[in-house]
Amino acid sequence: MEIVWWQWWRTGRNEMLKASRPAGSKPAGLPTVSGADRSILDEESFERVISLETKRSERSQRIFLLMLLDISRVLNGDKDQQAVGKILSALSLAIRETDVAGWHKNGAVVGILFTEISGDSRSSIVSTMLSRVSGVLYSSLDFDQFHQISISHYVFPEEWDHDVPQRPSDPNLYPDLADRENKSRLFSISKRMIDVIGSALGLVVGLPLFLVIAAIIKLSSKGPVLFRQQRIGQYGAPFVFLKFRSMYVNNDSRIHREYVTKLINGSTEREPSDGKPVGVYKLTTDPRVTRIGAFLRKTSLDELPQLYNVLKGEMSLVGPRPAIPYEVAAYELWHRRRVLEAKPGITGLWQVRGRSRVAFDDMVRLDVRYARTRSLCLDIKILLETPRAVVLGDGAY
Repeated sequence: MEIVWWQWWRTGRNEMLKASRPAGSKPAGLPTVSGADRSILDEESFERVISLETKRSERSQRIFLLMLLDISRVLNGDKDQQAVGKILSALSLAIRETDVAGWHKNGAVVGILFTEISGDSRSSIVSTMLSRVSGVLYSSLDFDQFHQISISHYVFPEEWDHDVPQRPSDPNLYPDLADRENKSRLFSISKRMIDVIGSALGLVVGLPLFLVIAAIIKLSSKGPVLFRQQRIGQYGAPFVFLKFRSMYVNNDSRIHREYVTKLINGSTEREPSDGKPVGVYKLTTDPRVTRIGAFLRKTSLDELPQLYNVLKGEMSLVGPRPAIPYEVAAYELWHRRRVLEAKPGITGLWQVRGRSRVAFDDMVRLDVRYARTRSLCLDIKILLETPRAVVLGDGAY
């Protein structure tokens, strides 16, 4: 069964590659692999293949390697076409039938997608493939040409490190996200304008309420008024998230960490919800929460300081709930899409349509659905539905 499945997978991808370009077509002015039975994919087709392979890997857990060869420095004379042809011919000896070669940047950067890679050692995979490609290039090119080629590599799935400020996800592995951003640039600008105006207005108008809440928190328990925590923003980039403190200071996060891990892997049960027949996927009796904190959480007033995160551009008024690093560490690969595809928000589709009443996988599906169908009309609709969700407090703890 395993062999049959992978034969079907390989056949399906090969058919996709044939359909990605017209028969016999190639990028204008760019050479094919000399003597080979397939041409190198153009930039647009190659990006589609990378996007598809990434999504396959998210489900299958299979490793793939994207190798990029910058050959722009080789192209410095009248023999450009001959030099490129020689390079592509050499690369044809280093790749298998199931691997894919294409232009990552037309006429300048060649990409190779090594698929269906087995083994647990990422470093040995990279070392083996680099040796193979470097070896055939060295034997096929002259000394100067060989040393003018720069090679970079990217292994998927990536190992995300949230202890550094840079985004851990490399854009080379997600060309579909960059393409979507380019196509929705007007929407992104409009959404950012609404975020800035809305958050600034909220901070000014809500200042008296902020001061009242701050005084109550300070009088009711020891500790700071604001709770600061590292959260994960779009593309996996960390940022400092603000809330009104709703817990006792110096509490043990293991309670929540253990619950979240079980929630993500689907091994948790619904918790009782104020005597309602349908429970919620949430810690409803968290000993870390203060009495005032319970009220703030129930009414979502603890979320108000996030308006500052929105003003800074780390969050949006509408988007997925910002994730905690140890939560992301427990994600399955496809769960990362909720972090990659949209900036986190104060409210969102999950907050008004599902909240804690739906399982984690369904929450991710709602977040991804929002990211792929987002529009100003949808954002406004969610914002209008938010007060009702807050007043009802259904699923809020």
